[in-house]
Amino acid sequence: MAAVPPPGQTVAPVTMTREAINEANMTAPFLLCAQKLQPKLPWPDISARAKWSVSSSKLGFGVECLLDNDPDTFWHSDGPQPHFITIEFPRKTQIQKLCIYLSHPQDDSYTPSTLAIRAGTGSSDLQDVRIITLDKPDGWITFDVSSEQNEDGDGLKPVNAYVVQIIIMANHQSGKDTHVRGVRALGPQEESDPLDEDYFRFTSTAFNMYKGIR
Repeated sequence: MAAVPPPGQTVAPVTMTREAINEANMTAPFLLCAQKLQPKLPWPDISARAKWSVSSSKLGFGVECLLDNDPDTFWHSDGPQPHFITIEFPRKTQIQKLCIYLSHPQDDSYTPSTLAIRAGTGSSDLQDVRIITLDKPDGWITFDVSSEQNEDGDGLKPVNAYVVQIIIMANHQSGKDTHVRGVRALGPQEESDPLDEDYFRFTSTAFNMYKGIR
């Protein structure tokens, strides 16, 4: 596992609109989309492959509120700290990024201020892979799960794990319970296979006349 960055380092995300993501900001360690709707990102959403659970919840504010695509609903914890979200995959899976929607203007002291990300093969061997400190976040924050550089040195490696856990270590203003309005797990970008590309794009009239003949 990669070394855990020191806690207390406040996230300074690159701000973008829901549609405006390009090569310049794709390599930023943190992306902030200050809108309610989930941003359109190039990394595949693998959330549906996993089983999701939470440490506790109030009635009507359970784990389903993290995945319902409704920015006005939220998971509301109802138990002792630390609170956590567990994402369990049926097989070892590459997880590149997490995308989490938090809103300090709406949730105030219920808003997480420190997150610890853990990963492993099961609940008994989870290890910290990242610690993040947030300052009054408002929007979708997207960040790499790992802090280990990839071989090309132009990004961070994905984490290979069966289980990823998001631990809410602290809330703003020392709040006890927490609100999280959405979470997504994202896989690595899928590289296109050059063999699948059509290098011979014949478009002449003569070719089009005969291309359907078998």
